[in-house]
Amino acid sequence: MRSWMFGGVYGTVLASALLAALQSQGDAYTPYYDAAWVMVTAGTAALAHGYAHHMSTHRPGRGTHRWRQLAWALVDEWPVIIACWPTVLLLILAGALDWPEIRVTYGGLLLNAALLFAWGTVAAVRVGYRRRSAVLIGGADAAIGLAIAAANAVIK
Repeated sequence: MRSWMFGGVYGTVLASALLAALQSQGDAYTPYYDAAWVMVTAGTAALAHGYAHHMSTHRPGRGTHRWRQLAWALVDEWPVIIACWPTVLLLILAGALDWPEIRVTYGGLLLNAALLFAWGTVAAVRVGYRRRSAVLIGGADAAIGLAIAAANAVIK
């Protein structure tokens, strides 16, 4: 469950940051390209993260064992990719239905804030916080996630 939580939060924040950073700023709006970019970036991030986990846990052993460990480390990163799907679906719908970019961006950021709120609340309840405290923690987690996305957009 920890991997699910970690990957879910990481993927949701990553999708938010990419959505904010991919603003066209006067250029033609390309929601399908943006959706593909989010998925490629999520896949790359998952591969890099899984590889880093694998590298940090090297132990003596046969080569085949190392390759098997690497495969499992990479497979364990699938929640990062899955967590980007709501944003990707939103971008695909935006392209199909010709939605305006600003509404899609704000809608996606609100959607991802709600997901981060849910991730934070579930994680807090899971470790024993009472509901009221868990909801406050979820709200703080959503705010932190949006701040990271905003910082990424500003840095762009």
